[in-house]
Amino acid sequence: MPKCILIVDDSASIRHMLRTTFEDISGWEVCGEAENGREAIEKASELKPDLIVLDLAMPIMHGLEAAPVLRRMLPAVPIILFTLYANKFLEQEAFSAGVTVVVSKDVAVGTLIKQEEGLLRAA
Repeated sequence: MPKCILIVDDSASIRHMLRTTFEDISGWEVCGEAENGREAIEKASELKPDLIVLDLAMPIMHGLEAAPVLRRMLPAVPIILFTLYANKFLEQEAFSAGVTVVVSKDVAVGTLIKQEEGLLRAA
């Protein structure tokens, strides 16, 4: 059974790029997309993903507001914060909010994929 990934980002182009990349990987399926944290919570409740890729800066509800809610709802599901604003301070805040890993959007998408592979194998 394929691993279900929920992509949460306010940028349609980022969501499209991630969907295209992830769906090229055998055993992975993007089961949903959301444009903000509030939508992410609704979709996660409905879809029960195996992994969530979550942006930080989004309208309505940003990633660090959504992460603790997602963590309470789906305690075993890894959450990757995929953001332009990655730094040590943000990492500490993100981990406190329930994020599993922080990955910078400045790095190659291969870094994100490697993080996901490890988390999905462990799940």
